[in-house]
Amino acid sequence: MSNQSIFDNIRIVLCQTSHPGNIGSTARAMKTMGFKHLYLVQPAKYPNEQATAMAAGADDVLDNAIVTQTLSEALVGCGFAIGLSARKRYLSLETVNAREAALQANDYAATQPVAIVFGTEMSGLTNAELDCCQLLAMIPANPEYSSLNLSMAVQLVCYELRMLSLASAPNLLSSAPTDKASLNLLATNEELERFYAHLEETLLHIGYLNPKAPKKLFERMRRLYSRARLEKEEINLLRGVLTLTQAPRKHSKY
Repeated sequence: MSNQSIFDNIRIVLCQTSHPGNIGSTARAMKTMGFKHLYLVQPAKYPNEQATAMAAGADDVLDNAIVTQTLSEALVGCGFAIGLSARKRYLSLETVNAREAALQANDYAATQPVAIVFGTEMSGLTNAELDCCQLLAMIPANPEYSSLNLSMAVQLVCYELRMLSLASAPNLLSSAPTDKASLNLLATNEELERFYAHLEETLLHIGYLNPKAPKKLFERMRRLYSRARLEKEEINLLRGVLTLTQAPRKHSKY
């Protein structure tokens, strides 16, 4: 696959952005690195003239931005989503630095859409939003002053991705598979969400989850499966098991 095709398979997702200027600055950061797919989840003010002004000519990225009401909508079609966080989270998601995240994103973008997800300016991504991601990434900034503007963070990640596209030698540093022809398609976000709904229904049915308070335990179940990076065929296998768990087949003794 060509470098441009990989660029076409990467989308930048901003969740609940407060300041329209940050949306415009992000569009500018994306365009300077060659990226064009911007998704906005419940932006506070958009469209907005301040966003247009800060885009400084990246109007095409803004004009084609897709606005959604939920993160799940923004991730439709994606097989891999990376959540960016400015602080360490005590979650069971695999956590890597931005460079390693770019390496993995580059590998998976060879075969299917990949999302890089950023949270709101004040508090970042919520735990619920991170539950929609398969990887958590951090930018190793100065621990005494780690504050980064949203568009700066986007620029850094896009830069790392662009540097990979310019590299002439095969990348041997990634922990994700580098033989792109051998990569199987990961389940998309919507396939995963249907699986999670089926799983929760089944666990409630067999009495494993407390129907009065299923959330906390089920969040841990989600993260367990998220770390596995389930493929499409694996989702089908697991859902088959869930279906038979709810309604076992009757087998004759002979």
